[in-house]
Amino acid sequence: MKMPALLARLVARSSEGATMQLPVRVSGYNGIAAAPRVQVFDQTLVWVVVGLLLFGLVMVYSASIVMPDNPRFARYGQMHFFGRHIVSLGLAFVAALLAFQVPVAVWERYAPWLFVGSLVTLMLVLVPGIGSVVNGARRWISLGFMSFQPSEMAKLAVVLYASNYMVRKMEVKERFFRAVLPMAVAVAVVGMLLLAEPDMGAFMVIAIIAMGILFLGGVNARMFFLIAAVLVFAFVMMIAMSDWRRERIFAYLDPWDEKHALGKGYQLSHALIAIGRGEIFGVGLGGSVEKLHWLPEAHTDFLLAVIGEEFGFIGIVVVIAAFFWLTRRIIHIGRQAVAMDRLFAGLVAQGVAIWMGFQAFINMGVNLGALPTKGLTLPLMSYGGSAILMNMVAIAVVLRIDFENRTLMRGGRP
Repeated sequence: MKMPALLARLVARSSEGATMQLPVRVSGYNGIAAAPRVQVFDQTLVWVVVGLLLFGLVMVYSASIVMPDNPRFARYGQMHFFGRHIVSLGLAFVAALLAFQVPVAVWERYAPWLFVGSLVTLMLVLVPGIGSVVNGARRWISLGFMSFQPSEMAKLAVVLYASNYMVRKMEVKERFFRAVLPMAVAVAVVGMLLLAEPDMGAFMVIAIIAMGILFLGGVNARMFFLIAAVLVFAFVMMIAMSDWRRERIFAYLDPWDEKHALGKGYQLSHALIAIGRGEIFGVGLGGSVEKLHWLPEAHTDFLLAVIGEEFGFIGIVVVIAAFFWLTRRIIHIGRQAVAMDRLFAGLVAQGVAIWMGFQAFINMGVNLGALPTKGLTLPLMSYGGSAILMNMVAIAVVLRIDFENRTLMRGGRP
């Protein structure tokens, strides 16, 4: 075998793929051999995200097309929610492109200010005339072309702030009150603002994100389990002191009870009917009966139930597998960054993985009857402009981390 061909083959085997190609001169020969084609970011991750977004778009259309038949949505056309979801995807794509251009060092520098900004928006949403009330909850700020949910911004802000905090406090990570208490106070402030909306689901996600980053950042196991015990106790007390939360728990335990079937257990019972009706292969796209005004919030919180009815057990397994792979891949990117002494970048990536994985787990558990009903959407798939927007920005930050990892591995500068 000639030397240029041999060298080219050896180099090609060591590369993962390609987005750019540079000429490389082979010593001792006049010709120029093709350089390895090197991926500048994880293309498989991008395609999995795109697949979830497109599948979610199709299912939002399927779940919402009949909603105008309901008097509550009579003023909307059949394409209303589908059109708004496309607009949300377009805005999210532009925001993601812009976020990808921002170096990780800039995110680290401004992380505390982004956290303060998220606190301001959480306060503004509670102001009458600014925050919009939907189903008894004040969680949205109307921007005209879309409704912005500050709790979604708070999730990303907490990921960035907690990661930045752990980098700054590495020297005191073994001392509980100096390392953990300030972060606990910050999360408690966010929690009080979210519970005032009320939005206990978002508070749960944010608390898990903060706790996970503290653990990954070096807080020892005893502190971790103490924090977990405090959080569990806090959530138990919240449920015990709230009549409607207690009723929701009892409905979850027995949604078929006559008392609950038409009350707090109504959504869960109809979600289970939808999934059961889908059996193995489903009834086919568009064939769902439960979305015909039986299952509330079919295009948001209970989108997975419609997927289960129309695509069956196979459809649900595909979605679960996609989120499992997504979470695992983002964690791997974070671990690569930590191995390269980029602690902030690594904690941010793993924080995003905790956010996406835990929220998807809660949403799937609710739809399958494994967890009590909680108002959390399925990331990247459910209808919701601000949720899609912040999910895409978070994914863009992860891709930027991966891009900088690969740049450093090639000997470049991020």
